[in-house]
Amino acid sequence: MVQGPVGGIEALEDLPTLHAGEAPRGVAVIAHPHPLFAGTMDNKVVQTLARAFVQCGWRAVRFNFRGVGATEGVHDAGRGELDDLLAVIDHATAGSPPAPLALAGFSFGSFVVSHAVAALGSQQAPRQLVLVGTAATRFAVAPIPHDLHARTLVVHGEHDDTVPLADVMNWARPQTLPVTVVPGGSHFFHGQLPLLRNLVARHLAAGF
Repeated sequence: MVQGPVGGIEALEDLPTLHAGEAPRGVAVIAHPHPLFAGTMDNKVVQTLARAFVQCGWRAVRFNFRGVGATEGVHDAGRGELDDLLAVIDHATAGSPPAPLALAGFSFGSFVVSHAVAALGSQQAPRQLVLVGTAATRFAVAPIPHDLHARTLVVHGEHDDTVPLADVMNWARPQTLPVTVVPGGSHFFHGQLPLLRNLVARHLAAGF
């Protein structure tokens, strides 16, 4: 449990297998899909993102937004959820010096992550950023700072029927932010989760 702004936040940490003397590359904090539509930290896409980060040597922290699982509070349409995410980031990166940070989000989680990037600013900018099924249809997803573009992976399913690909392209186009499209992919990447994991791992392995 992590102390959040309205009480305890339920979280899980997945650890990489390291050789003697090795340290994790940093900590990846991963945000889940919409709490009012069965979104939790145990979502298959969220777990897939965690596996990709762990595979590449990162600690991966998944957590439940307020009102989900054992996390206290009630759903707050993204405002309070941003505060929850920032509290988990503070906890996960605590130390001197702070652990390098990566952020990832799926669907509603991507929306919240985009605003966390804006709130953190350039001094605390994540080393890596992964947005999957970005919820650009119902939410005002924040633009990604240009100097983070090379470290950002945006993945979307061609046949996403929850967030149409066109809406994500409309969000990305003014930023000239590339979008990786999975042919035939649905919102939840049914049957294509290994491909999603490999895309994320390949992006992380590039280093930047």
